[in-house]
Amino acid sequence: MSVSKSSVSSADKRKILVTCALPYANGSIHLGHLLEHIQTDIWVRFQRMRGHETYFVCADDAHGTPIMLKAQELGVTPEEMIAGVRDEHMADFADFHISFDNYHSTHSDENKAFAEEIYNRLHAKGHIKTRTISQLYDPEKGMFLPDRFVKGTCPKCKSEDQNGDSCDNCGETYSPTEVLNPRSVVSGATPVLRDSEHYFFDLPAFGEMLQEWTRSGSLQEEMANKLGEWFESGLQQWDISRDAPYFGFEIPNAPGKYFYVWLDAPIGYMGSFKNLCDKTGIDFDAFWKLDSDAELYHFIGKDIIYFHSLFWPAMLEGAGYRKPTSVYAHGFVTVNGAKMSKSKGTFIKGRTYLEHLNPEYLRYYYAAKLTSRIDDLDLNLEDFAQRVNSDLVGKVVNIASRCASFITKRFDGMLSTNIDDQALADEVMAAGDSIAAHYESRDFGRGMREIMALADKVNEYIAVKEPWQLVKDETKQQEVQDICSLGINMFRTLMIYLKPVLPVLADSTAAFLNDELIWEGHKTLLTDHKINKFKALLQRVDMDKVNAMTDASKENLSSKAEETKAKKADKKKSKKSEPKQELTGKPLVDDPISEEIQFDDFAKVDLRIVKIVNAEHVEKADKLLKLTLSLDSEEGGETRQVFAGIKSAYQPEDLIGKHTVMVANLAPRKMRFGMSEGMVLAAGPGGKDLWILNPDDGAQPGMRVK
Repeated sequence: MSVSKSSVSSADKRKILVTCALPYANGSIHLGHLLEHIQTDIWVRFQRMRGHETYFVCADDAHGTPIMLKAQELGVTPEEMIAGVRDEHMADFADFHISFDNYHSTHSDENKAFAEEIYNRLHAKGHIKTRTISQLYDPEKGMFLPDRFVKGTCPKCKSEDQNGDSCDNCGETYSPTEVLNPRSVVSGATPVLRDSEHYFFDLPAFGEMLQEWTRSGSLQEEMANKLGEWFESGLQQWDISRDAPYFGFEIPNAPGKYFYVWLDAPIGYMGSFKNLCDKTGIDFDAFWKLDSDAELYHFIGKDIIYFHSLFWPAMLEGAGYRKPTSVYAHGFVTVNGAKMSKSKGTFIKGRTYLEHLNPEYLRYYYAAKLTSRIDDLDLNLEDFAQRVNSDLVGKVVNIASRCASFITKRFDGMLSTNIDDQALADEVMAAGDSIAAHYESRDFGRGMREIMALADKVNEYIAVKEPWQLVKDETKQQEVQDICSLGINMFRTLMIYLKPVLPVLADSTAAFLNDELIWEGHKTLLTDHKINKFKALLQRVDMDKVNAMTDASKENLSSKAEETKAKKADKKKSKKSEPKQELTGKPLVDDPISEEIQFDDFAKVDLRIVKIVNAEHVEKADKLLKLTLSLDSEEGGETRQVFAGIKSAYQPEDLIGKHTVMVANLAPRKMRFGMSEGMVLAAGPGGKDLWILNPDDGAQPGMRVK
């Protein structure tokens, strides 16, 4: 809960409360969970560095039928089980440097009090309705069965052993009462239909408010558009009750009826914050009352958008509490391009990762790929190792390792009073505002790319100056001190920018530099300042350790039935991913086998280093930028005009002066906007994650790539 030295005036200081979605208390934390918690933690640490009053709370989601049944299976009480899981979760998050101010549980006195209060207020205003519904009931276990606890034959394709609400084979969705030959997953008994009175929250009563709020800017545009489908089909009353036996809070004045887990789960944000307030003296009402000037942010996965963006704000509105400032959703994590798999070793628990790898590797990799959109993120393990080694070790830490020994051995650890290249220093320091904007908007990937581009420039400066050569000349010692002092200062500035992502590396850097690394420090340089002896700050990622991690994560499928199910799912996924056919029957994506070429054909491709001398928008083109490329190192030489589909990833002004690679002997192509005389090479999944090839230092326009 510490706040760094303020970089804002008291008038501009913000009061911010931030939450993550609550992990369910019946399993371990895995790398999918960690995407959200790392994303949120980076944003929170950035706000604290800026001097804002920022609190970060979370809790375990501890209620529901699965919790109850898992505890029975283990032979312990639900309370004992969730307490043990909470300890495990807290240890995992702490070791990934997630800086919660409070981590609580939804099975708490605070959460019970708020759940009852909100329900009673909604009930008093007529927003709670009751009606009788029919559900499948397990006569042996004596309990109503949630959809996931019913299995049977799909009513459409007749596939056996399908879930109670959808078929893995044909994709059909249905009601559990439509399943053929149903059976209870809990006991194996044949379920029967039984009537029960249920309690409903009257969500349609808040339709007008929700339509306005979801389009107010509080949600990402993709999320708001998705929610529009619910309004088009008509909002329905939401079932908020479950029958005993159930692990949760009993509904006031309704014996044997319990709050559905999703009613009290988001209320858990309030419960956790109240627990913090009671321990520290923070004013709870200042953050939750209707006229609060504080900001409230929820970071969630895209699978729980409806709960957080329809049910939750409607409940708060009806109960007289403020609504969230914003709800930010992210996509899912895939590993090596596919859904996490236990059999392949890519369903990786957080603790398994920690047993093999530095947590800051993952923090940086996620940051480098995160955008403000609701995109899935692929953890490609080879790219993970290469990017961390290239960016953090090869670029950022490399600056310090190249310069520090000269300062400590030759100049008693003292940084120079002279600034060798003021223009470079100004450029790196001035980037703080742009990088801060990327952090604020959660566009971390753009921020990391900007930081690494600056690191490239600093390394180029050191490479050109060659202090290791100058130091051999006794008359050049002052120049060596000036060069290496600027290098150390630029390393310090870059580490200030990276501190929200790499807090432990930043702490080690601060100790090395005898400096606090506060955000405002990016505007200043350390001169006539003593540093400590440099020690290795970060080791390279070892692929052997990555492979050992995946080996440790592998689990054999327990039965032929599970193998068959997995094969069916893969077949279904493969079928869905096939490219659509044109009317001619020709695939939109050509068969790669039929398009094989010989080496002699490939050798004809002329890949040339070029300099982007101009870049501009193309009127009425959504994806294109117009580039002017110089093929000569001298001014006035040969240039080419190329239209490149990289507008989603670059602003024209950011490209001017950069080097890249182009196919120089591609036949000119007449386009609607003009003649395109080549092709620049770019790679990435698309959108903002698209990168032009950036040649190594020393490459000059006109050079051929071999």
